Amino acid sequence: MKGIGIMGGTFDPIHMGHLLTAEYVRDAYGLEKVLFIPAANSPFKLEKKVESAEDRLAMTQLAVADNPHFEASDIEMRREGVSYTSDTIALLRAHFGPDVPLYFITGADAINDLPAWHHPRELLELCHFIAATRQGTALDLPKLRAFFGALCDAHIHELATPELEISSTEIRARIRQGRSIRYMVPESVETYIRKEGLYRCVME
Repeated sequence: MKGIGIMGGTFDPIHMGHLLTAEYVRDAYGLEKVLFIPAANSPFKLEKKVESAEDRLAMTQLAVADNPHFEASDIEMRREGVSYTSDTIALLRAHFGPDVPLYFITGADAINDLPAWHHPRELLELCHFIAATRQGTALDLPKLRAFFGALCDAHIHELATPELEISSTEIRARIRQGRSIRYMVPESVETYIRKEGLYRCVME
């Protein structure tokens, strides 16, 4: 049975690096689709200013519109409180049933911090993690194996992905400086950002 990929994040804004990584993993693992899930209230960004959940969802929807295997989801925005990945995956597991493999796609650096996530062991039991690895960033397998035991090797996988050094932080900075973000985000996302006047008053 084909699996479902999951890409969570603030997506403030979503950019070409997110899309390329998702497509690379989708192709490598033969996934049916990849869900892009903007966090409503990320536990890692509670003290930072981010654009509204509605704007970030709208940009995500625009970014994935031309790929039939991509889908934007508002599952976290329909929940109150902090957007814990463990809660989201539990809901998706209930929705898709026990037999559909779920693959959470993120960077190796984030997976190295997985033991500090909310209910990490329960989370890893519910889904697989795909570590999109790039040069200079590797999984800390001794640390992960020490914490998760055999579950680490069974549910954490590495996939070398193309290097595309784009960050949402850089994009926001360039917008404030009046510089081009062409080819860093899809054209539809750039148009939305310009139309809505996003990021011009964001304080880091």
